[in-house]
Amino acid sequence: MRTVERKIGAAILELEHISLAFGGVKALTDISFDVREHEIRAIIGPNGAGKSSMLNVINGVYHPQQGTITYRGTERRDMDPHRTAAQGIARTFQNIALFKGMSVLDNIMTGRNLKMHATFIEQAIWIGRARREEIENRRKVEEVIDFLEIQHIRKTPVGRLPYGLQKRVELARALAAEPSMLLLDEPMAGMNVEEKQDMCRFVLDVNEQYGTTIVLIEHDMGVVMDISDRVVVLDYGRKIGDGNPDEVRNNQAVIDAYLGVAH
Repeated sequence: MRTVERKIGAAILELEHISLAFGGVKALTDISFDVREHEIRAIIGPNGAGKSSMLNVINGVYHPQQGTITYRGTERRDMDPHRTAAQGIARTFQNIALFKGMSVLDNIMTGRNLKMHATFIEQAIWIGRARREEIENRRKVEEVIDFLEIQHIRKTPVGRLPYGLQKRVELARALAAEPSMLLLDEPMAGMNVEEKQDMCRFVLDVNEQYGTTIVLIEHDMGVVMDISDRVVVLDYGRKIGDGNPDEVRNNQAVIDAYLGVAH
């Protein structure tokens, strides 16, 4: 599916010996892998493998009991989602987390919150910095709307949109933050074939045209194998495979996990 040759750089996110437990339940056990700049890095595995838990660790929602996370050469400690976003890491969710009563445009504008520095008084009277920020933020949002081809729904309340378009709006909100790394939690879940094809195209375009590094959780193996540069495979909270799509496809432990042999 790729049409543009990208230059994948060095590792910018390194996770080493990550272990996470909730009470006596182990969600992740001694997992290590890295993410390279400009690549699409997929995390796959059967249900309950620990994929979303790993994304939540990267995002700062969960704090692992063991292991280290290094981002762009600096070890991260006690991170939360707000500080993670300030570092340039944006996120979409498995369950759509949009403001259903607000328009598409207003939902995407919320992705610009970290770019807004004007005081409440400046915003109230809309002068100086507040006015300049509003103009710049709207310009950036309109660019994202054009990029994702959702001009025709920009004023539509999100709750009135079909599922596939809502997922695209959520992607747009994440892109509005101008992230250097984008975490996508099952962006194609619940979509029909045509919607999946559209979303695949946009994910590739974001990666190739914006240069955004993407970490992707996805159940559709065809999608994963088509668009990913490298794939890490989890099963029961442990890493059982890691490599390019062909290496993972031919990994016997991965085959067993997906066929249920190891269960």
